[in-house]
Amino acid sequence: MCRTLGEVHDEDRTRRTRPAAELDRLLLGGRRQYTRAQVAQLSGMPPDGFRQLWHALGFPEAAEDDAVFTDGDVAALHALADLVDAGFVVPGTEASFARALAQPLARLADWQTALLTGALARDRDGGPARPGSAPGDVPPAVDALLSLLREVQDHVWRRHLAAAAERAPAGGEERELAVGFADLVGYTTRTRGMSGAELAVMVEDFEATAAEVVARGGGRVVKTVGDGVLFTAADPAAAAEIGLSLPERWGAVDRPPLRVGLAHGRVLTRLGDVYSSVVNLASRLTTVARAGSVLVDRELAARLRQHPDYRIEPLQRRSVRGFDDLQPWLVSRCSVAEELPDPAERSG
Repeated sequence: MCRTLGEVHDEDRTRRTRPAAELDRLLLGGRRQYTRAQVAQLSGMPPDGFRQLWHALGFPEAAEDDAVFTDGDVAALHALADLVDAGFVVPGTEASFARALAQPLARLADWQTALLTGALARDRDGGPARPGSAPGDVPPAVDALLSLLREVQDHVWRRHLAAAAERAPAGGEERELAVGFADLVGYTTRTRGMSGAELAVMVEDFEATAAEVVARGGGRVVKTVGDGVLFTAADPAAAAEIGLSLPERWGAVDRPPLRVGLAHGRVLTRLGDVYSSVVNLASRLTTVARAGSVLVDRELAARLRQHPDYRIEPLQRRSVRGFDDLQPWLVSRCSVAEELPDPAERSG
């Protein structure tokens, strides 16, 4: 009996959706079967508390009757409750914990989606099937990719835990740090005519350059935001070297120039981020810095005077948001002849 065109399409759609459904179950820890009220009840969490936590994780609101939650979601909520009960997470800070966990993982997932799409395409194009596999099984290339990603991510995570433990302050979350901002001058104007592919290449190059320079200088990248990077360093000289190296390594005719602001002082390190007026000061110094230059605050300037490798020069005081009488200091290397600011800009 001949099949209709509609029957052929239905069969093809079923064949293609089976692996997708199996992949969904693998990624989410089971099939979607619970509503938000049910998952809250199963996890022992108040409905409002669950919704707050779900939003803190970065996920959209689920309709009341939508069965979109899995056994994996329930298990994760139980694990979080265990962290609180054991005293590892302070009660009332669950949402903060969730945000700190979710934000970098969401960015990682966005990038890895391209890898996952590529693996699915390999299997659709006739990749080798596993012995004993059945229709609807997770495709072999996808299965291999997820296994390798788990292995690499677990090791890198442990390495970062070890590094964080080494630099963790003995007295709690507050410590003395140099904080640096570096941003691209004229980013909006320069990128307005770029294609998506060209912009992606430039952003990738910028983030790669920043990550390498900061890591080699002994600092830590706190976060990148499109046209800027926030970093910290425990050693003032290391911060200055990172700040000076970033515009040098990045500089090219076809790239927007980079400028850097650095400040030093007491900083609160919490959930992977940094907070204090020192962070705001570094940001304001960046806004008044010229392209290719590095400006520091009074505290960091005083510390850098002890190092013979750097020249420190006071510039004209500025009034910026949050700082009515900001004194910037220009940093350069003593061994390199650099263009000095206009006399009118100096403080005299």
